[in-house]
Amino acid sequence: MTTSAPVTDAVYGGDRNDVAHRLDGLTSAVAAAQGRIDAEILAPAEMLTERATERLTLSGEHTIVALAGATGSGKSSLFNALTDLELAGVGVRRPTTSWALACAWGPDGAQGLLEWMGIPARHQVSRMSMLDQSSEDTKLDGLVLLDLPDHDSTEVSHHVEMDRLVTHADLLVWVLDPQKYADAAIHDRYIRPMAAYSDVTLVVLNQIDRIPFEQRTRALTDVRRILADEGLPDVPVIGVSATRGDGVDELKRELAARIRAKSSAKARLASDIAAAAGVIEQVGGSRKAAGVTDEARRSLDEALVDCAGVPQLVEAVEASTRRRAAHHTSWPIARWVGRLGADPLDELELDTDVSLTAMARSTAPEAGRVQRARAELAVREVAERASEGLERPWRDAVRDAASPQDADVVDELDTAIRATSSDIARPAPWWRLVHAVQLLAVVAAVAGLLWLVAQGIDAAASFGLPDLGSVGPVPLAAVVVVGALLGGLVLAAVSGLAAGAGARRKARTTDEALRSTIATIAADRVVGPVERELGRYETYRSGIAAALA
Repeated sequence: MTTSAPVTDAVYGGDRNDVAHRLDGLTSAVAAAQGRIDAEILAPAEMLTERATERLTLSGEHTIVALAGATGSGKSSLFNALTDLELAGVGVRRPTTSWALACAWGPDGAQGLLEWMGIPARHQVSRMSMLDQSSEDTKLDGLVLLDLPDHDSTEVSHHVEMDRLVTHADLLVWVLDPQKYADAAIHDRYIRPMAAYSDVTLVVLNQIDRIPFEQRTRALTDVRRILADEGLPDVPVIGVSATRGDGVDELKRELAARIRAKSSAKARLASDIAAAAGVIEQVGGSRKAAGVTDEARRSLDEALVDCAGVPQLVEAVEASTRRRAAHHTSWPIARWVGRLGADPLDELELDTDVSLTAMARSTAPEAGRVQRARAELAVREVAERASEGLERPWRDAVRDAASPQDADVVDELDTAIRATSSDIARPAPWWRLVHAVQLLAVVAAVAGLLWLVAQGIDAAASFGLPDLGSVGPVPLAAVVVVGALLGGLVLAAVSGLAAGAGARRKARTTDEALRSTIATIAADRVVGPVERELGRYETYRSGIAAALA
């Protein structure tokens, strides 16, 4: 879309102004809403920004005033009165009513502006060579005056031409017939629907000389009442007789004041911007979005943790670590007779692979219907809570951002958990040391028992075994056996306590690693896209607010 701010600055001065700010806001709102709000709804605003840019680029020194009215309202007579020309007298004939007639005041004649409006050269009149006798407060330098086709014509082309040029006018002057000023045709089709343009609207009750003098005030008051009922209470109403000249100078002064202030062009553009923004706001809204709260983030993370089977995996890690520690540090004889039972990981059929990846493959359920439904529900809840209060187009956009068709959160979870590494398979260094000590204790106990048996046989057969001595009345071999057995059991008990603490610590580490992985997925695949979409909405919302300011 064409950016209009620099052009508006050039026309209305170097400082940033209200109209430029509004136009910038509308431009950014439309850009942000692309793909969210129906293109047909955005199209008029896009056309407006392009038209405003072209209009202001061509000429910011001219004010386009359009005379509109019904057949017989005296538009052409008023046109002649304002131009101080009898057009037929200078060789310009009134064109067919399907075309507008234009007269431009000023040295350049605003030819480029008229061509942009689609006014053929033969329907253009310039006053640059005319001797202007107007007083200072009625000089109309910078005016481009249009005499539009009759709005009540039966020709469709006349209506099309009038509707087209009305959108180009900076100031609309509705010329009413004293006999038909309440005619529903002009009020219902044009004046009432353009109530938002009251700042750039004038109403002229023409041919006022046909109303008795004492009734003129009442007629003007009645016109004002009708306008007020239609939402235009502040529109100036001027009584004019184009043929006699009554009120023509008053109308000229009103036009000259607006031309000097350039207020009409600015007001019309501001009204156009507000109207376009209002239409978009009706569909897209402008309420503040709830956003993704910390509570919503936590709820999503917990839901995905449950969906991924993390609690079961952590429990398996702790149980396996305890079992494997016992395998290395428990009393070997008890282990050999199988008193410690089966390894929890054996039930997972992991063989010797006890990595987190292998455990995840066995403990984390496949992405079945229930798991997928739970994950999708959690994601959808984040989107719904974040977009609470927004209109349908933006709610749908936020929901689509949270659950894009080309991505599956459940598959992302499964892949990421499988890729997460851990040192589950690595035994602690002290396990090997304890294992060596336990083996020495077993060897000592077995050797002591064998020695005691040999001593008993020697007592009967007299092999001549040496005496190893004793500890008090107890033979040294017996002391070694008892010491080895008791030492091994105590060491196994202490090692069990240490293994339990280590297993809990490893389970916590695994839990933190998995939760961190899941939180990253939630942030990258759900929260991030939702917040980016909400950021786009905020750009749209601030643009609409600026356009309606």
